[in-house]
Amino acid sequence: MKEKIILVGGGGHCCSCIDVIEADGRYDIAGIVDVPEKVGEQVLGHPIIASDDQLGSLVTEHTNFLITVGQIKSSSLRRRLYDKLRALDATLPAIISPRAYVSRHAFIGQGTIVMHDALVNAGARVGSNCILNTKSLIEHDAVVGDHCHISTGAVVNGDVRVGEGAFVGSHAVTVHGAMIAADAFVRAGSLERGI
Repeated sequence: MKEKIILVGGGGHCCSCIDVIEADGRYDIAGIVDVPEKVGEQVLGHPIIASDDQLGSLVTEHTNFLITVGQIKSSSLRRRLYDKLRALDATLPAIISPRAYVSRHAFIGQGTIVMHDALVNAGARVGSNCILNTKSLIEHDAVVGDHCHISTGAVVNGDVRVGEGAFVGSHAVTVHGAMIAADAFVRAGSLERGI
């Protein structure tokens, strides 16, 4: 019997996460948490069962949670939800698409999702509560801090350091060894040399 998981956030990013979770096959989605006015609606056939203020009671019934709120301008909402779930002793498993490649010599933190066709090479370290979006690349020995979003097709080259809470836009490329500041916003399609 599969373990159950609760998804926190019912927007567009949630749809992509559902697709990865269903492809992975380890978890059954028990429900989704979103704003009170959406309770009773569905996302890709999965019910929105509660709002954020009910997380405490949900943790008494369920163990596994994944934050499925997206992140573009700021990591603050994802960070707040992560801190709340950790304080409630919820388990936040890493979710890795079966279409992704993660080296056995890499590390992926709790609550991070690795989307379809993403690559994480040897020696890379990815923190907790991150989004490695579709076709992103984390090269050898790169370090991605907690609460980061590496967007679609973005390239984090070897030995790059991405600070906590940073956003790296679609098809952005970081130069080998670059240092990306905490909470930085790297524009889509840019070449980032870091600080």
